[in-house]
Amino acid sequence: MTASTTSTRRALITGAGAPDGIGFAIARQLGKAGHSVFLTGASMRVLDRAAALSAEGIDAAAAVADLTVAADVAGLREAVGAVDILVNNAGMGSLASPSVDKAFLSMTEAEWDQGIDVSLKTAFLVTKAFLPAMVAAGYGRIVNVASVTGPLVSFEGTAAYSAAKAGMVGLTRTLALEVAKSGITVNAVAPGWIETGASSEMERMAARHTPPGRAGQPDEVAAAVVFLASEAASYVNGTLLVVDGGNSLHERKG
Repeated sequence: MTASTTSTRRALITGAGAPDGIGFAIARQLGKAGHSVFLTGASMRVLDRAAALSAEGIDAAAAVADLTVAADVAGLREAVGAVDILVNNAGMGSLASPSVDKAFLSMTEAEWDQGIDVSLKTAFLVTKAFLPAMVAAGYGRIVNVASVTGPLVSFEGTAAYSAAKAGMVGLTRTLALEVAKSGITVNAVAPGWIETGASSEMERMAARHTPPGRAGQPDEVAAAVVFLASEAASYVNGTLLVVDGGNSLHERKG
């Protein structure tokens, strides 16, 4: 794959293995927008996601990779080639490395490292691998899927996740400054309570207390990503687009 020079772009979406997850929704919407998409995830199920998109007439392919391992990311870069759009969605946890919620004083160093690696190091390694070709081409769109948890709000047991997602926003802003003159924008989205197959009952209950009284849908996050990845968003750079139904505006809860 080589980077495109037309309105049809090549996109890589990480963390796209779950059939009802945000990553797969992003891949589908980018595909429907006319882009070719490459999906990656930590388990073989990402191959099924690509097959499903191909059955819908979308130009889609996939590869399994552990994005916390530099060698795997290098292999992914070789397999995919250059891309115009990079969506760093991998984070929180995966089938191979599930997330752990634990009070800070009970956390081990290994658990802390896992939380940072899965939700922040992945974005570092993948961006490091694919950004040089964007700079060379003079065009690129990077969208990091952060969270309201960390950058805006938090709750008990999420120290590593909150730190990683806040770090992702900091990374977004620094990169936005560093590569703007190369025709590249770097933005982030911050989902709130989004209904996926991994949602817990606690999360579903919290979603019922948002201003709209419901959880968001993966497609609603994907729509924000597709805009930021578009040529129309050429002057939107270094921003954090919150997709939480206004929930983070609440000062008085309950």
